[in-house]
Amino acid sequence: MNGEFDINGEKIHLTFRPSDILLDILRNKVGLTGAKPGCLNGDCGACTIEADGIPLKSCLILAIEAINKKIITIEGLGGTPIQHAFVEKFAFQCGYCTPGFIVNCQTLIQNHPNASDEMIKEWLESNICRCTSYQEIEEAVKSVLKKK
Repeated sequence: MNGEFDINGEKIHLTFRPSDILLDILRNKVGLTGAKPGCLNGDCGACTIEADGIPLKSCLILAIEAINKKIITIEGLGGTPIQHAFVEKFAFQCGYCTPGFIVNCQTLIQNHPNASDEMIKEWLESNICRCTSYQEIEEAVKSVLKKK
């Protein structure tokens, strides 16, 4: 199959199999390795990307489903306040899950600039970190929301 993808604002023409998942296309055909393979069943969130303003797990999306969607990966964020807040608040340790968390948090901030503590916790439940507490990640999100 052939298709045009809109990834990080760039139109990319690719050939792929009907069974290819978006995560594999991003990593192996486009060279964007920020979205990570973790569980490959949608539980961990290490592969989170933004599609048309919604955080989605790229291991659960067939590549064909991403055609005509605006896809944003961690590489396409380009120095957003949430990325700086993760550093300032020490909201990561090993870093494997960090890109997925940042994309998820960025989408939360864009869609819900007045998010409550409960909403922040609910959004963070979609991603798993085994190294750090979620407190620092929550603090990073709250610090960006306060500046808006």
